Amino acid sequence: MSGTESIKARVTIFGGTGDLTCRKLMPALYNLLVSKQLDPSSHILAIGRRPYTKEEYHAFIHDWIMQFARIGKDGEKLTQFLSMVDYLQMDFMNIDEYSRLQKYNSSLHEEGYAQLLYLAVAPSSFEAIVKGCLTIDLDPNMNIILEKPFGDTLENAKKLNLLLEKAFQPQHLYRIDHYLGKEMIRNILSIRCSNPFFSNIWDSRSIECVEIEATETVGVEKRGGYYDAAGAVKDMVQNHLFQLLSITALEDPSASDIKAQQLAVLQSLRQVTAENIKDSAVFGQYEGYTQEPKISENSTTETYAALKLYVDAPRWKDVPFIIRTGKKCSDRHTSVIITLKPSAPGVPRNRLVIRIQPSEEIQVQFNVKEPGNSDALHQVELEYCQSCMDIFSRNTPEAYERMLNACMHNDAEWFSQWDQIETSWKFIDQLKKAYKEAGIPVYAYPQMADGPVQKDALLPLSMRS
Repeated sequence: MSGTESIKARVTIFGGTGDLTCRKLMPALYNLLVSKQLDPSSHILAIGRRPYTKEEYHAFIHDWIMQFARIGKDGEKLTQFLSMVDYLQMDFMNIDEYSRLQKYNSSLHEEGYAQLLYLAVAPSSFEAIVKGCLTIDLDPNMNIILEKPFGDTLENAKKLNLLLEKAFQPQHLYRIDHYLGKEMIRNILSIRCSNPFFSNIWDSRSIECVEIEATETVGVEKRGGYYDAAGAVKDMVQNHLFQLLSITALEDPSASDIKAQQLAVLQSLRQVTAENIKDSAVFGQYEGYTQEPKISENSTTETYAALKLYVDAPRWKDVPFIIRTGKKCSDRHTSVIITLKPSAPGVPRNRLVIRIQPSEEIQVQFNVKEPGNSDALHQVELEYCQSCMDIFSRNTPEAYERMLNACMHNDAEWFSQWDQIETSWKFIDQLKKAYKEAGIPVYAYPQMADGPVQKDALLPLSMRS
């Protein structure tokens, strides 16, 4: 596991003017400096196409850091951080321009630094950057962080992985899924393992259904070109939500082989075919989507997906895992909901609700007798809100902060592995193919609704309202 000691690092970021760098990476690196986990002698190079001077780039990222940094937003610390940041203008899609990066690197004389190369760019740029980096001298121990989505199909993911593993040693490839850096996702294992009244019911004998949701109120915004080629399933399910499913469904979370167990869960997903797809998936598209910038007027891309999946393992026999994700929904949240079987017909179901964002909460819903002479049951809740407590809010690292620190310490425990990615793509490619072959429509739904009404048919009959 990564430590809390200060580390000297040299970080190079391709995509230095992009949204990810501005909103997440620079604030995360600043947080690491303020929390004394990143040594002030560290060096950060942002690479972008905009013709900024170093001073202009500092002015550009200043407001982003002030808005999104978690801690210590004072002038002295920010001045110290900006002194660590440099900017290099280059067209990283042009292989001839990598001589500029070579010249820049040769001017630095740093030893004993953790070396990190971050590809904060669209996956379509990965190949050009890798080929460009192969033309210059790079530290053979440099760690490479790759953003999702890793490829856009199984075939393209395999090609990309082959290229990367030829260029860099596999142990230096860090395929980031920032969901795995979120505090409450990591807490799922602790909740289950450390509490007998959860661990003892974590199987098909007690659980009726597992729901995993990730919805947003926003639309595609500036991502129309990417999103119309991807859709909700590839953008969210193949990576974030499959990771969340595999963690929730682990066989033995107390064991040390968590990665192998996650892979086993993904490999145990029951295959979706054209014959059973109608009972397994509902896709939707919010009204007005085809009028968004860079969206085809005839697009059938799904902006909402609801899936009913099964993990074919004894622990999860016949337990449906309902996955839902979408844009332009009524609220923004990511949650895992464990619904238990009722103790008797008509008795309200107990639920464990783990809210991951925007607030970090745990709710337990259970039954008590109504006060007075009535024997009627009344459902109540116990709630723990971690993010509501100021001390926890201040001291809990953001996801990217945690993941960057782990990579600097060569800690790959919470990064996605290639075999998981390959297994996920196999399943998703087959599912998308089955949906198309079955001729099921992509259902329209109003903006600010909870997806198309057809999704409700995927819930167990006993749980439908």
